[in-house]
Amino acid sequence: MMKRYAYLLAVGLILPNLAMGDTLRLPSEARIDVQVVDTLELDRTSPDRANVLLKPVVRQDDPPPLPAHCLITADARLVEDRMRLSANTLTCIEVMGDTREIFSGELSAAAFDANGDFGVNATCTASDERGCQRAELRPAHAFQLELGQALSIEAQDNPSARLNEQRRQAATADNGADAD
Repeated sequence: MMKRYAYLLAVGLILPNLAMGDTLRLPSEARIDVQVVDTLELDRTSPDRANVLLKPVVRQDDPPPLPAHCLITADARLVEDRMRLSANTLTCIEVMGDTREIFSGELSAAAFDANGDFGVNATCTASDERGCQRAELRPAHAFQLELGQALSIEAQDNPSARLNEQRRQAATADNGADAD
């Protein structure tokens, strides 16, 4: 009986290491459709913002290059009536049945409008003779991030998944022991 528990524990500890072989890969210059999570407002007195949250746009007809559950952080800067965004980190959770893989790492990407122009055309909310003084970018406005270099992020250890697997195996072992 004790050997069964030791065997199940060993298998439970080995499986996550085997599952960590997955890698999230995107080639250089790949484009990802994204949008801001919350409305982004910048003005001439504070034209920069760090750690702006972005998320991939999920479309039914075109599978995204990233898992649907991702957050990207970017730095934003207002230049005239355009917002220039530079993405720097990516965290994704890919769900495959009961398995959840976590990918988190650095990203190098710049924002382009759907028409291919560098930066994102923002809505000017205040202007004067010097041009746009305040602009906003709303979550409904989709744009693209273009990777400056290839992306390769290994799946990270998921302690929650390992614990859940151990619990399932222990429950299965207990049910088998009850049947004996």
